[in-house]
Amino acid sequence: MSAPHPPALLLLGPTASGKTACALALAAALPVEIVSVDSALVYRDMDIGTAKPTPEELAACPHHLIDIVSPEEAYSAARFRADALRVMDEIAARGRIPLLAGGTMLYFKALREGLSDLPPADAALRAELDRAALERGWPALHAELAALDPAAAARLEPTDAQRIQRALEIVRLTGRPLADSYARREMATPPWRLLPIALAPSDRSVLHARIAQRFDAMLAAGLLDEVRRLRAKYRLDLGMPSMRCVGYRQAWEHLDGQYDLDTLRFKGIAATRQLAKRQLTWQRQFRETWPELVEIDCLAPNLAGTVLATARRLLEPN
Repeated sequence: MSAPHPPALLLLGPTASGKTACALALAAALPVEIVSVDSALVYRDMDIGTAKPTPEELAACPHHLIDIVSPEEAYSAARFRADALRVMDEIAARGRIPLLAGGTMLYFKALREGLSDLPPADAALRAELDRAALERGWPALHAELAALDPAAAARLEPTDAQRIQRALEIVRLTGRPLADSYARREMATPPWRLLPIALAPSDRSVLHARIAQRFDAMLAAGLLDEVRRLRAKYRLDLGMPSMRCVGYRQAWEHLDGQYDLDTLRFKGIAATRQLAKRQLTWQRQFRETWPELVEIDCLAPNLAGTVLATARRLLEPN
């Protein structure tokens, strides 16, 4: 008889939903180590705009997959999956429980389902697409994608630069519609009992207010100075994934004189709200396909206590 799969707690939710506080509450009560599931927290020296846990929070419990790559590097879902599974094994070997916490929903999906048979990034083609976007704009490249793969283009906004670029790259490299490439999925269910807890707001207007307050706090804490330091220390440009992170792109464009501080604030808050909307769309899809998922109102009183009680229940042996 094979040994039962070890448990791994998953805590997911949109930006500003309270994931960090809940994760630390779990760490104070349970033998967990936190594994970050966040495509921005992997970058060194990007602290303010990513809402990275403070040194005190990082010291309260072991954290993993934070500050592991330079802002000059790209970090993929495939690399996350490999890193996360390795770290999870190490945590279990210490007799502790992995707690995967964050808001990069693609990473949660990759962990659970494996990865599609997609071609790796092609630097030359990406550079060509970036040049075309500078000359003609992303809506023009969206129109080009629509001619090649109407179904893929229909799912993307004409200004969604990162996804348009990747979709065009895949279609050009494979000669197939995007759906064909995603269908060729390597199904490799990890040997874990995944226990997902999702935070979602009962009132989005409250989440939006939190997002505005948090972005204002980032500006007050020195987001613009942080971006100045990054530009001085690293060879960066706006095409890099690190600088496409919400807040950093807008700060960069403000520093380049494209718009004033009030417009930076407006654009940064709007981009963060769009991020939260995408995260909640992912969660709705998870709710429909992931029967184990437990959803909790992130605006409820005693959220941390409710999350802890839920985690204890999920961790009970089947």
